[in-house]
Amino acid sequence: MKKLFLLALLFFAANMQAQDSTSGAIGGKLTDKEMGGEPLPFANVLLKDSAKGTTSDYDGIYLLDKLQPGTYTVVFSFVGYETLEIPDVVVEAGKVTEINTELGSSAASLDEVVITTVSRRDSEVALLVEQKNSVEIKESIGAQELAKLGVSDAATATTKISGVTTSEASGDLFVRGLGDRYLYSTLNGLPIPSDDVERKNIDLGLFPTRVIQNVSISKAYSAISSADQASGNVDISSRELRGKDELGISVQGGVNTNAIGEFSNFKVSPNQDDTYFGVYDQSIPTEFTLNNQSWNPQTSVPVNRKVSITAGKEFGPLRAFVTASNSVAFEYNEGLFRNYRTNVLEDQFTDAENFKKTDNNTLMADLGFEINDNHRLKATSLFINKVTDEVYEAGRNGEGFVFEETNRGENLNQFIRDQNIKQTRLWVNQLHGFHDFFDGKNELEWSAGYNLVNADEPNRIRNEVNIGDNNFVQLARTGGFQQRKSTQEIDDTEFNARIENTYNFLSMANEDSKNASLILGGNYRNKERDFFSQFFGAEETDFNTVNPPSIDNLGAIFTTENFNNRLLQFNRLTPDIYNGTLESYGGFAVFNIGNEQWNINAGARYQKDQVDVIFDVNNYPQNLPNFTFKEYDNIYPSLNIKFSPNEDSNIRLAASKTISLPEFKEIAPFEYVSQIGQITRGNPNLEASNNYNLDLKYEVFPSSGELLSLTGFYKKILDPINRTQARGASGVFSYFNASDEANIYGLELEARMDVIENDNDNGLDLSVSGNITRMWHSQDLKDVFAEDGSFVRTFRYNGNDEIGLQGASDWIVNASANFSTETENPLRGTIVANYASDKIYALGSPDTQNLDFIDIQYNDEIIEKGFVTLDLILSKEFGENFELEFKGQNLLNPEIERYQSIRPLSGNAAEAEQTVRSYTRGAVLSLGLSYNF
Repeated sequence: MKKLFLLALLFFAANMQAQDSTSGAIGGKLTDKEMGGEPLPFANVLLKDSAKGTTSDYDGIYLLDKLQPGTYTVVFSFVGYETLEIPDVVVEAGKVTEINTELGSSAASLDEVVITTVSRRDSEVALLVEQKNSVEIKESIGAQELAKLGVSDAATATTKISGVTTSEASGDLFVRGLGDRYLYSTLNGLPIPSDDVERKNIDLGLFPTRVIQNVSISKAYSAISSADQASGNVDISSRELRGKDELGISVQGGVNTNAIGEFSNFKVSPNQDDTYFGVYDQSIPTEFTLNNQSWNPQTSVPVNRKVSITAGKEFGPLRAFVTASNSVAFEYNEGLFRNYRTNVLEDQFTDAENFKKTDNNTLMADLGFEINDNHRLKATSLFINKVTDEVYEAGRNGEGFVFEETNRGENLNQFIRDQNIKQTRLWVNQLHGFHDFFDGKNELEWSAGYNLVNADEPNRIRNEVNIGDNNFVQLARTGGFQQRKSTQEIDDTEFNARIENTYNFLSMANEDSKNASLILGGNYRNKERDFFSQFFGAEETDFNTVNPPSIDNLGAIFTTENFNNRLLQFNRLTPDIYNGTLESYGGFAVFNIGNEQWNINAGARYQKDQVDVIFDVNNYPQNLPNFTFKEYDNIYPSLNIKFSPNEDSNIRLAASKTISLPEFKEIAPFEYVSQIGQITRGNPNLEASNNYNLDLKYEVFPSSGELLSLTGFYKKILDPINRTQARGASGVFSYFNASDEANIYGLELEARMDVIENDNDNGLDLSVSGNITRMWHSQDLKDVFAEDGSFVRTFRYNGNDEIGLQGASDWIVNASANFSTETENPLRGTIVANYASDKIYALGSPDTQNLDFIDIQYNDEIIEKGFVTLDLILSKEFGENFELEFKGQNLLNPEIERYQSIRPLSGNAAEAEQTVRSYTRGAVLSLGLSYNF
């Protein structure tokens, strides 16, 4: 019934499209001649002999859409200025004709009017036009729409695209149910490195919307791109100068409702003493902080704030743009944490608290130089410094339970505090060239990049203690290094380059309306990571001889005197280190041929990938090799076909083969311990996955700003990589090719519609948009055998021979409604809702390799429950320069919950769902003021 409903809706949309074929638009920017070229807001823009009209916005930008293809006369007027008429303006279906001009007390000459078909790359209309004309299945969201939706960074931006969601538990981005390792991230078409040992892709939250022009996801593979992807390529286009000049400043303040509830008790680590204006500068080497730095948290006032400035100017052929921002944000959550091993409760805290403060400094510069009409250069440099300070506490209420500490018949409970500061410094440098030869017959693009990433945890502080009545505190005694400070460093260096040459044999301008082109090119990437981690611990020389006065003053005992008197002793672990290198190079050839209705794009890519990791880590068998070298050498074909039954609709078919390479962090067997004590370690035996992808899409464009589409997709993944609970240890996760094959089927329905248009009578615009994704997914759980046929291990458990795909939700829904009063000082508002149903956070596993007991001794999969989020954004302009904005994010403040099915050890009781993690993140309320000069 649901499938029939989707098809009926699409059929209805097709009929609507047949009645309204307007798909052209006129847009541009008006400037004030009397004010030296400043933007001219609230000017009238009319089509002569027509009721169609609009006014320019605060930035002088205007748009007339839903225009029938043809020739028009456009009339520009402003009170006190000469009226300007521009005749013979041609509007074409699927294109935005841009007219930029000045108005003043004397009439402008038509020679001063610039008419082009180049549209604003961040506008909704322009991106829809690009999506319509693109050969590939590609979806984008621009800065204009991101501002409406109140989106603050690129990570949130991607979740507004159909089939995209994030995991609250892991922080990973999922496209069509495939997570971090199946994605490929680029900035302006060049790869960008990861900032986190736990991820392949960089945290898109590091990119504030102020540096974004648009974010696009190509869900169908083309041989032009790296083959290291299965679900898509996320590309961020960096911001450029708009118009001839820009200058603006904005300030914002706000609160997280959870954090402000801890106003007088919001904790930060003692590392804040070494943090200045959002930059951490460690004053003491970590090894010497055990007795020379406090172990106790401090407090901070949890009020969010942000200030940013944007400036740019055109100097003849040179366009310069720079933007800088500083922000401070606070978060707080409290909830439940449980850990089970083989259906037995091992750890439980009912008051797990997390205090988080984030300082983010961003600076981006963009230079564009137009040598002439056929040759131009672009240089981009982006620097981000992000400092995250987290304090985790659990067990303060005296109910903490840790198995190995409590099972002694003593009336003691456990308390844990983990204080960590992480500083990420990212510096991306890119140079791009665009060249046009032989009157457009040959187009050459090239680019080169050099990236540096330092992602460090320079001074992590952890305490695990037992507590009892009368403020009794005892240092934990099982496991070692439970009172420790540690340091971790990641240094990534990367060189990358690409070149692409397109030769156009035919163009649509020829009499037969045919086009044919050949694209040849190549890519190169060389990435190297140096990883270092070391623990420094303090331990009692004799058990229970040094007792802190309270859990709020654990640092009282870590004194030089106690170490000199041998009450405490220093310990250190041998450093964990690994060095990883990735060298990837490829060449591609793509042939494209088409006419007004058909377009066939067929290509093939040869790509060779070499992944080498050399490691020396603790807790790894010394009799095994401490290195792994992996080489993959393949040809990856791609086919993209587009058929346009008429000018306002497309049918698309895409097929391809790709690869998903294992990442450094998935291979190196370093054990990373989370705040809640769960361990993630790599697997040197992990191998790449091979992916086969098929998409079929039908899309309708009722007007230049509207869209209705239905997509069906299928993916077959051989040897899929899964995050799995490792056997034999509680709370340990690793990566395995746990299955021979995974299959994913899905449907995506997307709509963007104008409900009420500004007709100059009521001055109200109302539009709605939304997308729904339904997926069906499964993978087998395999048995592994050696070459001689002997049994090695199994991934089956609890009677499961197959299971769903990690991270994949059956349902994903995104919806928004936008309204605006197009008056002299407009009021604009947007409400945004998102939902993703339950998904697997981590696969389960048997806790034994005895096949007779895998259905008894096992750990079941951990599920992250679905939830709904709701955001509200309101903005109001005042006068010519000011804009006031209110944001309410995560207004419903839903509970984030992960659960696991647990089978009682005795009796015939059925499995019962037990919550293993739960918390709320709090609503974020903020008020901002912007001033544009």
